[in-house]
Amino acid sequence: MKLKSFLTVMAVLFVFCFCNAGCSKDNETLPKNNENGNENTNTNSTSKMKITIGTAVFTATLYNNASAAALKARLPLTIDMTELNGNEKYYDFSGPLPTNASVGGDIKAGNLTLYGNNVLVLFYKSFNTSYSYTKLGYIDNPSGLAAALGTGNVVVKFENN
Repeated sequence: MKLKSFLTVMAVLFVFCFCNAGCSKDNETLPKNNENGNENTNTNSTSKMKITIGTAVFTATLYNNASAAALKARLPLTIDMTELNGNEKYYDFSGPLPTNASVGGDIKAGNLTLYGNNVLVLFYKSFNTSYSYTKLGYIDNPSGLAAALGTGNVVVKFENN
């Protein structure tokens, strides 16, 4: 009898694990192959964005999610981004964007995120955080990003690439 109960429990656990393996509560798909340390899952629906800071120009890859699409729909944008914590610049939109926040974990220089439902954040230093963000995309090659952004507030232009 004990063996039968054990086998039943194991079968239930197997079915539960197998069924949940294909499920995910994160509905965004990530671009394949980048230099910014993000995971790979999909290359079919990525889009690019140009980010200009002074004379420096960066290319960003946007994730395939509703939040990134809403940001892209607002382009072109020229905004004054505010310095915060020596690692990020942010901008408060007047209205909300769709969100799908997850705990930040390892933030990489060049990550572009949404904090809450209306704060655009561009990180220029890597660090670990427990704050939650909605992932929008990342700068493909963030070399020189910190220097371009400087230490104070800065005007940043976002446009379709």
